[in-house]
Amino acid sequence: MKKLNQIIIAIFCCCMSTLSFSQHVCSAAFLGNKMIVDKYTDKGYKNQLPISASGLLTVNTVDLSPTASKAIDKIPFKVAIKDKATQTLTMFASENFLQVDVKKVLDKCKKGDKIVLMTTEKQYALPHNEILVQ
Repeated sequence: MKKLNQIIIAIFCCCMSTLSFSQHVCSAAFLGNKMIVDKYTDKGYKNQLPISASGLLTVNTVDLSPTASKAIDKIPFKVAIKDKATQTLTMFASENFLQVDVKKVLDKCKKGDKIVLMTTEKQYALPHNEILVQ
């Protein structure tokens, strides 16, 4: 039941972003084949990675259902790092990515920083774009 509630809230968030941003396609960050946002509560969502994480980081359009979250198509994105102490955003690299080795990004981070993902095309809504580095 808890997982069902989490998926329902995820669908609601994407639907609201679609309504708010006029016909945007919902997208989400994935590490490998697993959506990074994995917990929705009445206080918000859990969007974090351990500093030791590994794998390919992607942003994908998503198919959300009460039982699963499935990545559909990779979309181009940019990566920045938000410093915990100063809240300063610094570009990780100037190029657009379809996938990036998360280890290379995490090597530039310290615990408490946030990885910020930005879509490069207006048609995509990415409501959970900050990933806390633990």
